[in-house]
Amino acid sequence: MTDGIWSAILGRFTWTALPFVRAWETPTISEIIGAGAASVVILGAILLATLLTVYRAWRPLWSEWLTSLDHKKIGIMYVVLAFVMLARAVIEAVLMRMQQASAIDTPGFIAPDHFAQLFSTHGSIMIFFMAMPFLTGIINYVMPLQIGSRDVAFPLLNSISLWLTGGAAGLMMVSLVIGRFSTGGWSGYPPYTELAFSPDVGPDYWIWAVTLGSIGSTLTGLNFAVTIYKMRCPGMTLMRMPLFVWTSLCTSILMIFAMPPLTVATALLALDRYLGFHLFTNDLGGNMMNYANLFWLFGHPEVYILILPAFGVYSEVVSTFSSKELYGYTSLVLATMAIAVLSFTVWVHHFFTMGQNADLNAVFGIATMTIGVPTGVKIYDWIWTMFRGEVRFTVPMLYSLAFMMTFVLGGFTGILLAFPPLDYLVHNTLFLVAHFHNMLIPGLLYGMLAATHYWFPKAFGFRLNEKWGRISFSCWVVGFYLAFMPLYVLGAAGAARRTQAFFEPAFRPWLYVAGIGALILLAALATLFVQLWVSIRERDANRVAAGDPWDGRGLEWSIAAPPPEYNFAVVPSVAGRDPFFDGKRSGAAYAAPARYGDIELPRNSATGPVIGIVGAATAFGLVWHIWWLAALGTLAVIVAVIARSFVRDVHRIVPAAQVERETERWLRTVSAARAIPREIETTPANQGLAQVPA
Repeated sequence: MTDGIWSAILGRFTWTALPFVRAWETPTISEIIGAGAASVVILGAILLATLLTVYRAWRPLWSEWLTSLDHKKIGIMYVVLAFVMLARAVIEAVLMRMQQASAIDTPGFIAPDHFAQLFSTHGSIMIFFMAMPFLTGIINYVMPLQIGSRDVAFPLLNSISLWLTGGAAGLMMVSLVIGRFSTGGWSGYPPYTELAFSPDVGPDYWIWAVTLGSIGSTLTGLNFAVTIYKMRCPGMTLMRMPLFVWTSLCTSILMIFAMPPLTVATALLALDRYLGFHLFTNDLGGNMMNYANLFWLFGHPEVYILILPAFGVYSEVVSTFSSKELYGYTSLVLATMAIAVLSFTVWVHHFFTMGQNADLNAVFGIATMTIGVPTGVKIYDWIWTMFRGEVRFTVPMLYSLAFMMTFVLGGFTGILLAFPPLDYLVHNTLFLVAHFHNMLIPGLLYGMLAATHYWFPKAFGFRLNEKWGRISFSCWVVGFYLAFMPLYVLGAAGAARRTQAFFEPAFRPWLYVAGIGALILLAALATLFVQLWVSIRERDANRVAAGDPWDGRGLEWSIAAPPPEYNFAVVPSVAGRDPFFDGKRSGAAYAAPARYGDIELPRNSATGPVIGIVGAATAFGLVWHIWWLAALGTLAVIVAVIARSFVRDVHRIVPAAQVERETERWLRTVSAARAIPREIETTPANQGLAQVPA
């Protein structure tokens, strides 16, 4: 009787689900590491709650941030989430490299099952809960400013998307504290994630975290696409949009069409596990290849969902810090669209080893090589943009240059892997691990870090510390080459990926070098946080309130730093691709509006936080078979949506007098600022007013 009540209340939960209990009962190094990780999560949550209480920040956090529908604040929260998840994923990567370096003819310090959880969480976090929030946050912040809009098309949907992603990330963090995570990798392949092989809660954590995140990303894609299509300011035709907006548009379209196959795949896998449907089993009519096709229908466009926004960032950075108009604008637009279309034609190259016929492999191999052509066009256009320009080697520009060199090397290995016979030999080796890190780290991470450094002054009104930025950049680049280039050699020598221990002594020196590289990457992450701390401490000396610290070209630089909540006092009208840059040269950049009007903005709403938190609770109930919690959570989501539909007072008015007062104050700041030449733009002399050459 007692067991039945306990099961009804807590589902599958038992005390051994807690890592502390497991570490007490079996005090191995592997279990102690797991308990330590759970302790960090718990202590971090307690410390955060304590600080918020001590500084009485709960109310302003809720009223000014968590319930905000301002696209800028939502973008910042996405980026904060990405950095938190990046910290966990990098630490897990270092643990894996240390384990492999120490496990040559010995077991090492991490058990095989724990190692499998590490590579599953590392991949899942990096793709779904670091990369996706990072790029979504940057687009959220920058894109509406670049098109002269006051907000995205659906501000409430924007908040819901953020909180679905945050709830999914929270579920990933909870898996550290209660239960275990999946051992089926970031792709969740059956049969490894079927009940017969993984009856525990790990795959269920993966399924519901990914499902919540994929729904959020689908809604985000719809929101961004409608915003770009319908909310551009007067005069901004499609071929006048900044390249970052073009890449954001193509990314949004990819989200709309690529994320649903993933949601379907995880939903069908859930039916297998919860209701015995046998869709992906090896018997009773199931076929695992259906899952592989569904997953990679998402998976390869996902690669370009990650890369295209970075391409847009590099276009903005290279043009700005070369003091030149972007070379080959039309070809860059066409290349972006070509990549978006071709990204849906190459998914089978992810399973060249799974038995389809040679003709099919040849078609997808050729398509894979073809997609390298528009990427090459972009590299050449950026090089020509820099040619004879006044190139300034700021931190964003350094990331852009490092990307070009490293991404080209990774692209060469991609062409090699497009040959099905060669791919067959190295697909399940560390060669492939080296290749996709060679594409994603410079392609996504460098791009987002460049974007953070580039637009941080706009978002917060002060520049990031240049010295620590260069130190972090150096660690990222050196650490990358040391951590991943040896994996090409190991993979070519036959070292299998996802391997907890090796038995070939010749691998030892390469694994040691890769381990050192992983530690340097950990230092790179640490120096990023040091840079942020130093920058905040020195913020008064590096303020750029005038709003244009880099001699920018687009509309985002034409307003104060940080921008007002309504973005523009008057919606701008443009007549070219670089409206602010041209306005500075003609003397019209800082003209006061002829008249001011009231501005309508959306009111804050708790709907997003409620749906995200309750959605995560519902998922947790499904993971642990706590059916009452899952039912209550589902009901609460429905009630929240219905209740929101009855709310009528959803807008507020910013009076024209307030807009005029704030705009005039900013224009006085601009008039008082000293225009500085590019040579000293990284010094405290930079107040956000760039000198216009004679």
